[in-house]
Amino acid sequence: MATAAATSVKLTGELPGAVNEKCYAEIPLHSPGIWGLPNPSLFLDFNLPLLLLQLAVIFILTQSLHLVLKRIRLPRLISEILAGIILGPTMLGKIPNFTENLFPQSGEIFIDLMSKIGYIFFIFLSGVKMDPKVVLRSGSRAWTVGLLAVILPVASFASLYFGFFSQDANMHRYRQPATQSIFLIQGLIAFPVVASLLVDLKIMNSELGRLALASSLISDLFSNLGLTIFSTLRIGLLAEITTVISVQSFVLLLGIILLIVFTVRPISLWVIKRTPEGRPVNSVYITWGSVCVLLAVILVDNAGLNYQYGPFILGLVIPDGPPLGSTLVDKLETLVSGMLAPLLITYCGMKVNLVDLYDLVFLNWVWVMVFFCLTVKYASVFLPALACKVPPKDAAALAFIMTSQGVIQMSFYLNNVINQTVDGETFSMLTASVLLIAALSHFCVGTLYDHTRIYAGYQKRDIQHASSNSELRLLSCAHRFDDVVGARKILDASFPCKESPLSVYALHLVELAGRASPVLIDHQLGQKNTSGVARSQKMVEVFIAFETQFLGSASTHFFTSMSLPRFMHQDICSLAFDKLASMIILPFHRKWNQQGKIILDSSNLRTINNNVLDLAPCSVGILIDRQKIKRLASQSGNESSMYQVSVVFMGGNDDREALAYAKRMSRSPELQLTVVRFVSWDIDVRENQWDAVLDAEMLKEVRLLGQHQDNIVYREERVKDGAETALIIHAMEEAFDLIMVGRRHRDDLQQLLGLNEWNDLPELGPVGDMLAAAEINRPVSVLVVQQQIVKNK
Repeated sequence: MATAAATSVKLTGELPGAVNEKCYAEIPLHSPGIWGLPNPSLFLDFNLPLLLLQLAVIFILTQSLHLVLKRIRLPRLISEILAGIILGPTMLGKIPNFTENLFPQSGEIFIDLMSKIGYIFFIFLSGVKMDPKVVLRSGSRAWTVGLLAVILPVASFASLYFGFFSQDANMHRYRQPATQSIFLIQGLIAFPVVASLLVDLKIMNSELGRLALASSLISDLFSNLGLTIFSTLRIGLLAEITTVISVQSFVLLLGIILLIVFTVRPISLWVIKRTPEGRPVNSVYITWGSVCVLLAVILVDNAGLNYQYGPFILGLVIPDGPPLGSTLVDKLETLVSGMLAPLLITYCGMKVNLVDLYDLVFLNWVWVMVFFCLTVKYASVFLPALACKVPPKDAAALAFIMTSQGVIQMSFYLNNVINQTVDGETFSMLTASVLLIAALSHFCVGTLYDHTRIYAGYQKRDIQHASSNSELRLLSCAHRFDDVVGARKILDASFPCKESPLSVYALHLVELAGRASPVLIDHQLGQKNTSGVARSQKMVEVFIAFETQFLGSASTHFFTSMSLPRFMHQDICSLAFDKLASMIILPFHRKWNQQGKIILDSSNLRTINNNVLDLAPCSVGILIDRQKIKRLASQSGNESSMYQVSVVFMGGNDDREALAYAKRMSRSPELQLTVVRFVSWDIDVRENQWDAVLDAEMLKEVRLLGQHQDNIVYREERVKDGAETALIIHAMEEAFDLIMVGRRHRDDLQQLLGLNEWNDLPELGPVGDMLAAAEINRPVSVLVVQQQIVKNK
């Protein structure tokens, strides 16, 4: 076996009690090939070919199962566990010599190491994807659900354990640590598991998805903090001498966290500043980041804590999103989440034996504990969510999401097997429970959630229901520089002040060209400018000038999104959702030149606007900008220094939203607001009584304001049909700089009778369509408003 010896690794070590004697252990790695072996069956005696064959068998079986199971909406996790069970002692392991030849115990260490390395990087990437600031930004709903989802189960599990299981004389004392571990692990709500489920179901950017992410992040952080404190105190209570070790372990952990925060965070920000806008981070920094992951594991493991805390903390301090966080995910995600991390799940499945079971009494208790924990956790999420006015179907889906289990629970169960806290048959039952819970959660959430309302929420995000003195958040979108100029006029009219500040999030939409994947650039990160985003600079300067003009009461944040036109509406809605915007201002798909001629009529922009109207998480305003058109000589002498704004009011949610925005504008001393209410000559018996009450209340407020402010005028126009309404509105075109109208009205509204038949642009409604006519050559701009569509089912 000279060849085999040449391709072996020799391990040497001194024998105990020996003087100069050493022992050698040969680990054959590389095979000389089947032609260099006396017997081709000896091919599997070499570890590298054996490992490659094992990986090939595992991934072929996993992918084959997933190809079938995904058709019935089961996640990849199910295929990975089932693949392990099939290859383990439950099924194929019963075949004589199958396990000894394909998965011998001597080669198990290599799969174990690969799966652990994959899990380490999986935890690191999970930390990178997290935004710790979400915890601070989360509203009362996420805090309530997140905290109660930890407190209520822990209290219930503790009372059951100390009140029953610890006192049960029929249970052997060596089972009590296993019982304690089961309760602790069942109480976990793992953020990476929740995030993976939301990605699989494609609801990450929905209102339900964001609530689940924020709640699970809060639960995960507090449960991990509690487990760390519990582990440290348990070490200290074992004996008096270990109290010092416990304190030292805690201090060492604190020192490691501070070291990571105050070294990695500044270095990450430095890397971001050195990276040009729109470009990925240099691969050298990704390599060093991977090295830091391994160093973090070494530090935390030597502090006496679970090795997963190191990469998790490291991932948390690295800024999420582009350019650093997104590049780390792009570079590592495929290898880690696609190959290495699933290996841990299959490896756990291979240890499952559902045939040779002996202590059936305790195994029955294991299922009772799992069912009890699942029920308590579900109720701890579902009931607080209902109390926070989450719709019942979404509350049920949220409970299933947060009770789901996956790779995190599997890892903890495997550690308990290695530490001999639980035995093999208990581990088998717990792995089977993970499989069933994951399948149930995935199926139930997919059934309960309405994918047609992905961004529609149950939280009021509009102007009407916001406090008059609260901060107003607007998302202004632009495709061309003209769009920014038009939006600037609206922002000036909004008149931000210290009593009512304004936050503007500007999004420059650039069609993707010459790039493999879309990118979102945050211009606040201080990255170097590149020629690819230089055209955004002029737009940035307009918003900087606006912020300077209203210093202290207005703030601006500029982003550039490069994506395909068919996906731009998702970028708009997602950013509005992230920034809690009250209104999205979209540019109209037509543009006019100074002579009043149409120079642009884009079907792509119209499609984007329609998609945003359907999916927006807040109110939407479509701005028809004609301010470039020159006034006629006969009109130029009648120009006023006041910016003339009018609201066409006929009743309904959208008209009330337009009027609420106009009321904020009326604070400007340079603006004249005229509210024109159109009233039918006939009494409208079909009018919704609640809508009528809300309309009357809002108009009453406007009339009261008009008694104290000279720049507010209220008048009523009585009309019998849409023709008379059209005549009055067309007459308003010469008198006003901006006309604000609601998009949606009742189809049987008397004031619009006959206009719906001539509606060429349904996205603007009958009044907006009339004011967007191509033949209008006056410099009157129009803002068509749609109030947020609230999810209430």
